[in-house]
Amino acid sequence: MVKTYRQTELSANLQLRASTLQAIRQFFHGSGYLEVETPIRIPAPAPEAHIDAVATENWFLQTSPELCMKHLLAAGYEYIFQIAKCFRSAERGRRHIPEFTMLEWYSAAADYRSMMAQTADLVRFVARALGNGRTIQYNGRSIDLSGPWRRLTVQEAFSSYSDASLEDAAMNGRFEEIIGLQIEPRLGWQKPVFLCDYPARMGALARLKPDDTRWAERFELYIAGLELCNGFSELTDPAEQRRRFEIERAGRSKLGKPLYPMPKKFLEVLGDMPPAAGNALGIDRLVMLFADRRTIDEVVAFVPEDL
Repeated sequence: MVKTYRQTELSANLQLRASTLQAIRQFFHGSGYLEVETPIRIPAPAPEAHIDAVATENWFLQTSPELCMKHLLAAGYEYIFQIAKCFRSAERGRRHIPEFTMLEWYSAAADYRSMMAQTADLVRFVARALGNGRTIQYNGRSIDLSGPWRRLTVQEAFSSYSDASLEDAAMNGRFEEIIGLQIEPRLGWQKPVFLCDYPARMGALARLKPDDTRWAERFELYIAGLELCNGFSELTDPAEQRRRFEIERAGRSKLGKPLYPMPKKFLEVLGDMPPAAGNALGIDRLVMLFADRRTIDEVVAFVPEDL
């Protein structure tokens, strides 16, 4: 009897994945960015209430390379990117996997507006490298990647798509539920959409808008209902960052989750970090988009159940 392997059926998708990674590197190398590597195992992750790290002895596997990459910004590296393995506990589903691949990059002297423009340029560059024109096909529909992409504020999204106001959703703990079930599935089916200007408390590491501190300079990109990235203008005030981390730690405590150590080294160098913008983009989901696949299992060589 001939043994069959799940991976054999994924050959075309894994080839496309390799081409996607190659195109990403070409984009950043051609734009003057330095590719960096930072430790996967760290003493303290960012203590965000809704992101759970995987413990390894008394340290943790990174949920994102963010803290170490910002350390490099503080040390004088102005344009850096990384393709890294990241880990989040108990994340498994059609679009989630506990070990996933993240593209993260930072640009000094930038803000979330210029980062949105660069993100669009990156996606279009990769699409062309993979042989697509101005449109891609996903789930039987054509998505136009050309021209400017819509920037929709969170407030506008709740007004257009939600059964509750943003204020009521936040007050009743329904913000994430409504984003996930009512808003996200409707975004990015004709053209990509940047969902931006999140409530201040939804941007633990993001700078607040100077002219209206109710909102954080944060965005997420949606194409065909897929959330692809999370970017923002970076907060560089150590005292304010510590205060926000304490709020996140209190949120973890309220949810009965373990408290992570305060990332002291990160806070020590944060004051030396220049004004910058950063973005974290899920490689696995980007490949899902270009491969026209509905599940993350179809674009990764191994899932937990294979091991």
